[in-house]
Amino acid sequence: MFLRARRQEGAMTLKEKDYAVLDNFEFGIRPVAIKYLVRPPLKISRLDQRMALCEMLRKAQEGEPFYADAENHTCEAGPYVLGHTDVEEQFISGEYGAGLQVFQDARAAGRLYHYVPTIAKGVVKYVVFSRLDKLSFDPDVLIILANIGQTEILLRAMSYRNGKMWSSRYSAAIGCSWLFVYPYLSGEINFIATGLGTGMKRRKLFPDGLHFVSIPFDQLPSILETLKEMPWVPKPFEPDGPEYVKRLRKELGLE
Repeated sequence: MFLRARRQEGAMTLKEKDYAVLDNFEFGIRPVAIKYLVRPPLKISRLDQRMALCEMLRKAQEGEPFYADAENHTCEAGPYVLGHTDVEEQFISGEYGAGLQVFQDARAAGRLYHYVPTIAKGVVKYVVFSRLDKLSFDPDVLIILANIGQTEILLRAMSYRNGKMWSSRYSAAIGCSWLFVYPYLSGEINFIATGLGTGMKRRKLFPDGLHFVSIPFDQLPSILETLKEMPWVPKPFEPDGPEYVKRLRKELGLE
């Protein structure tokens, strides 16, 4: 149900009908919307457990909306990338990453902290999670779990109007930053294959071989509108695709 959100949570710029186009994908796992707040949300309960940020995503896929604060996290990466806390010296030095055998040595592991995206301190105090069918706020990031065919359609919708390059960013550790934070800060859509990275793979949260497609708030309206007008199956992908391509090449004087 789409409810009116209070001002601090962001007025609903998209309506239920705008998201309806996503129903045509028939996703096996429902998309999850993320909202970053400096005050607790109205009419949404606080998470009553402690878990990692990636585990919160899995929980949101399966149940009711909730919000989390710094005390709800068990993995240091989540509060760090969300700007809740600093990270301990053993992480920044690279000793922990090397100890996990994710990197050869501390100097390699330490590089991670020079490039993973993080939100500045004080910007975010609460993170709201909601399955798309239970949405009551204007998302900052929409996270979709898709198969390869669905991912192709979503990425093509991103570049259909503007020809933008498809680009995936990820790292061997602190993968949550590229899923939750990078799209929010950069305004770029990011896509990541499940089964990569340390934390989510170690916790066995998601099936291997799917793709996360993480869409920031400023790209979401355009993507949804493009999906309504763009052919999901282009002519070359249809059974008579080879013949269509031959005719097109002939019309353009290429043959």
